[in-house]
Parts: sequence; structure tokens; C-alpha cells
Amino acid sequence: MKDIIALKERLGLVEQELKTLTDKVTKLERDLKEIHDIKSEIKGIKVFLGRVYPEFKTQFPDILKKL
Repeated sequence: MKDIIALKERLGLVEQELKTLTDKVTKLERDLKEIHDIKSEIKGIKVFLGRVYPEFKTQFPDILKKL
């Protein structure tokens, strides 16, 4: 009987851990998608700036080095 109770407690803990891990993976996936979207937006801004201001292409690597 004690074994069954201990097993149920352990099973409950494993279920809670699995739920926690699932929640964290879901949050990480959401954050990763947001980062991917931001990366795409930055690429678009760089292309736009390169077209409007041609000197941007040559100055941008120097700007990044200073950061």
C-alpha cells in the first residue's frame, strides 16, 4: 500500500515537471519566433537604408565595430 502511495506521489511530481517543461518550451518557441521576426525586420531596414543612403553599406560595418 505504501508503495502505491509513493508511486502516485512520484507520478504527480513527474506530471508537474512535464507541465513546467512544456510551458517553458512553448515560451521559448514564442520567443524564438519573435526573434526571427525581428531579424527579418532588421534585414528589411538594412536593405531600405542601403537603397536610400548608398553610403550606409560602407559605414554600417564600422558602426557595428564601434558597438
